[in-house]
Amino acid sequence: MRRPEPKPVPFLRRLRVLPIVTAAVLLAGGLAGGSAAQAAPLPLTEASIPQLQQAMADGSLSSERLVSLYLKRIEAYDNRGPAIHSVITLNPKALDTAKALDRERKAGKLRGPLHGIPVLLKDNYDTADLPTTAGSFLLKGSIPPDDAYMVRRLREAGAIVLAKVNLSEFASGGAQSSLGGRTRNPHDLTRTPSGSSGGTGAALAAVFAPLGFGTDTGGSIRGPSTANGIVGLKPTHGLLSRDGIVPLALSFDTGGPMGLSVADIAVSLGTMTGVDPADPATDKSAGRFETDYTKYLKADALNGATIGIARDFMGQDEEVDWVIETALSTMRKAGATIVDVRYPKWLLDSRAEFYNAIRRPEFRSQIGDYLKTLKPGYPKSHAELMAGVEALTAPTDGMIPNPTRWNLFKQEAASGSLDDPAYLSVRDHALPLVRAALDGLLKAQRLDAIVYPTSPKRPARTDLDPVTGGPEGRSATNFANLSGYPDLIVPAGFTAGGLPVGISFFGPAFSEPKLIALGYAFEQKSRARRLPVLTPPLPGEQIGR
Repeated sequence: MRRPEPKPVPFLRRLRVLPIVTAAVLLAGGLAGGSAAQAAPLPLTEASIPQLQQAMADGSLSSERLVSLYLKRIEAYDNRGPAIHSVITLNPKALDTAKALDRERKAGKLRGPLHGIPVLLKDNYDTADLPTTAGSFLLKGSIPPDDAYMVRRLREAGAIVLAKVNLSEFASGGAQSSLGGRTRNPHDLTRTPSGSSGGTGAALAAVFAPLGFGTDTGGSIRGPSTANGIVGLKPTHGLLSRDGIVPLALSFDTGGPMGLSVADIAVSLGTMTGVDPADPATDKSAGRFETDYTKYLKADALNGATIGIARDFMGQDEEVDWVIETALSTMRKAGATIVDVRYPKWLLDSRAEFYNAIRRPEFRSQIGDYLKTLKPGYPKSHAELMAGVEALTAPTDGMIPNPTRWNLFKQEAASGSLDDPAYLSVRDHALPLVRAALDGLLKAQRLDAIVYPTSPKRPARTDLDPVTGGPEGRSATNFANLSGYPDLIVPAGFTAGGLPVGISFFGPAFSEPKLIALGYAFEQKSRARRLPVLTPPLPGEQIGR
């Protein structure tokens, strides 16, 4: 998505603006269990961004060393060892960038709360210095004209793009791509990392960086967050600009942070908010976005809160249910009132139809607007993508056939245009109805949030179904897309087989402060995140004095 936005709303020309950051988050020791003074060496795999910043501030760590440590983990675990296969492109200038940021720090210049922090980007975020492929062999080597808005803001806040990571091709279909192949779940190589941001989820679980970014159209941040046992935020539609992100369906699309703790999500979120003239959806955030979400990290936020549990999405996996019931017990002990919530049957029955009525025709139309911004030699339309994949019938030159995703091209091609009544009726009438129904659920019992198992079943086995891993059960994730509302995922526990289970905190538009507070309070009580046994600490990884 970029200059101009596809119908029905034209994009304005991209405006270059300076990032808005606050110094308060820079040395936020104490968040996620850190302290202002690093009392003892800390394992890299357990360090929060504030703790990394404290170590760099006291001179016990440099950004250059930090990047080197993460590169060693990638070398040890991505193509060797368990062979996670999450990275598509390493940034060859990451160390040079880290050295430059170390010099800036030494000179007293701090760009923002992510100064010197390596991050991972799903390979559908445009980067002017690295290829952006959406996981498609047809876009191999494509260098876009400039950075995505979110990427630019991250760099201005001091972040280092360490790598571009794998995804479901064009952010749809099974958790694999024709360029990156299939990413593996570091907790269990026979299980899916989920899609579409599976590369980001798996890489963060293996701690190839402390922070990463995915995109979410129908659950694509949240599925990988729960499957890989990390934190993820699908923000309110319009809170973060989508300019420069390869579109799937702009009515639903949003980028968002994924990390190892709620604190790290809070630190990063405020660096990217703001109204972007290149994305009119961000107009909705005017007067409602924050530039510092760390002030909502309150360990007692559950005390007095009223939380709804969406029972419609349980009863599909007894081990997942057990973890969720334990999470509810933890919340009660922290002072929360838990009430049952049931969704209207019409809403449960119609959600997939509403989603597909928007997703398929929008991709068909909107991907062409993105492709036209690329250099000559690449497809320029959905029709050209279809023609291109029909010629890819056998592995060649690094191409891995991906028929499951490519078959979706046919469904998209047959889905009609953005002028069709079938599309317009859902966009203009059904989606407002969904929002009204969800608002009613939240207001009827004065809920601070609704929680539910992000994935109601354990991550599916890819050794039985190499493409999709099999059915993932009936989840509530796409209600956040149909409504545009935010959804925060926090690790809740593990099954008997060592598979992570995540819990979603869902709320109304621009309720990120409340969700971050509740999720942080739960995280501090549960402490459920664990490093995968297949990607243990490497020698010499401790940081601090």
